[in-house]
Amino acid sequence: MNIKGLEVLEIILDIKYTNDIRQLNMIQLEVTSKAVEKIKAFQASDQQSYQAFRIYVQGGGCSGFEYGFSLDNPTEQDHVNEFSGVKIVIDPFSAPYIENAIVDYQEDFRGAGFQVKNPNAKSTCGCGQSFAV
Repeated sequence: MNIKGLEVLEIILDIKYTNDIRQLNMIQLEVTSKAVEKIKAFQASDQQSYQAFRIYVQGGGCSGFEYGFSLDNPTEQDHVNEFSGVKIVIDPFSAPYIENAIVDYQEDFRGAGFQVKNPNAKSTCGCGQSFAV
């Protein structure tokens, strides 16, 4: 098979993989091991037995949109991904904004919290909690 044939095969496989993921109601997302550890700790310390960690986007912040995080239970409409035993749920509105993002947990002298490295964001504010598309 020549180079062009391999490129076409890679494109077909990529499209099939992407379609398979969408059919499973998942999105492309990466959650670091540090973020997974922190989510597990929050779930263990919470008085209620939420089954998942919700990541969402809402209007607000300096740049127009901001990220939100909560412990929650999945709904039928949610995109559900699992990382090391932690379910991550994302509502249909937020999914296109978070697709292909990396979620991490950072602690430093300025504070601690979840951070999103989002390739879909055209710009972000100085604190990194809001973004524009």
